[in-house]
Amino acid sequence: MSQTKITVRDNGPLLITCPVELVDAEGKPLPIPAEKAAIALCRCGASANKPFCDGAHRAANFNSTVRAPQ
Repeated sequence: MSQTKITVRDNGPLLITCPVELVDAEGKPLPIPAEKAAIALCRCGASANKPFCDGAHRAANFNSTVRAPQ
């Protein structure tokens, strides 16, 4: 079985490898097409397709670089 991995993209979204289940605040599943290898979740707040990334971080000049502690 493959392991889900979450990658914090520089100045961009969280990239999550599938399979993964994504649910809303009420516990209802958000649809993810079965053929998707990964999903990208918005971190900038500017996406028109929240919680998914639509690339709006570029126009919003979102700036965030996360690194693990040394």
